[in-house]
Amino acid sequence: MNAGHQLATFGAGCFWGVEAAFRQLAGVTNATVGYIGGTTRNPTYEEVCQGDTGHAEAVQVEYDPTEISYEQLLDLFWSTHDPTQRNRQDWDLGAQYRSAIFFHTPEQEQAALKSKATLEASEHFNRPIATEITPAPTFYRAEEYHQQYLAKHRPTSCHR
Repeated sequence: MNAGHQLATFGAGCFWGVEAAFRQLAGVTNATVGYIGGTTRNPTYEEVCQGDTGHAEAVQVEYDPTEISYEQLLDLFWSTHDPTQRNRQDWDLGAQYRSAIFFHTPEQEQAALKSKATLEASEHFNRPIATEITPAPTFYRAEEYHQQYLAKHRPTSCHR
């Protein structure tokens, strides 16, 4: 990681589209897809898809806080998926697709809680927000073929 840069980690369903969205933001210097929040060390994609690892598909974002704020990253996070769905996004079902914010600092935790509360108060969604906000445990980088998948393969969506 570059000096002065910070990390932010988000689970918002299929990680391909989420990664692509974060890569488009000025101030984001890297976005890596991987697995986080479970009990299996060094999980594979196949293991995570089986649902036994407890991991979520996630994107770890490296960003320059002098160019983009964590709150701006949160705004994109909320807009990339439906945070009212528990353990699913569209056709993707399972805990690996859960909505989650994995914070790295107490400041990120407070910003995430405030952002969630603001969104809930706005009544933008007609259901409660199911997003979990938890400390960031070890992040396991996904296999290379998943990195920048949409840029490499140009499918029209994350779904089959």
